[in-house]
Amino acid sequence: MMKISIKKLLAVLATVALGACANVQTMMPDWMPGSGATRVTLSGANEVPPVTTSGSGSGNFRVGPDGAVSGSVTTTGVPGTAAHIHQGAKGQNGPVIVPLTKNGDTYIAPTGAKLTAAQLQAFKSGNTYVNVHTSQHKGGEVRGQLEP
Repeated sequence: MMKISIKKLLAVLATVALGACANVQTMMPDWMPGSGATRVTLSGANEVPPVTTSGSGSGNFRVGPDGAVSGSVTTTGVPGTAAHIHQGAKGQNGPVIVPLTKNGDTYIAPTGAKLTAAQLQAFKSGNTYVNVHTSQHKGGEVRGQLEP
């Protein structure tokens, strides 16, 4: 029969518990405080230059410590043709860093999407945004800043 000391047993249990805690945030629903999800609200007023539209959007994105991106945004009243996460400060336009995949009125970060180190720093500084483009407003009809 194998003998395990209480000390070793507690060490093993502590290791297992810490490992489980490390993944809790990624398993939490986006709406739950502490989930690590960044909520975003899109409007025409946030576009640069501003756009007059009755359309809007909202969603959640998670950006992991390694830059992995997941999440989506859903629009209402926006005949979207494409959507992206861009690098750019509030009030400024910037380059596309993550093209989103369209599924109806929802735009999803594709599996494997990942920010570079510089893009991750921009995200942490609040210098990334999501916008949805339409045929009428090719530069974007609704936009929301990602503010972690």
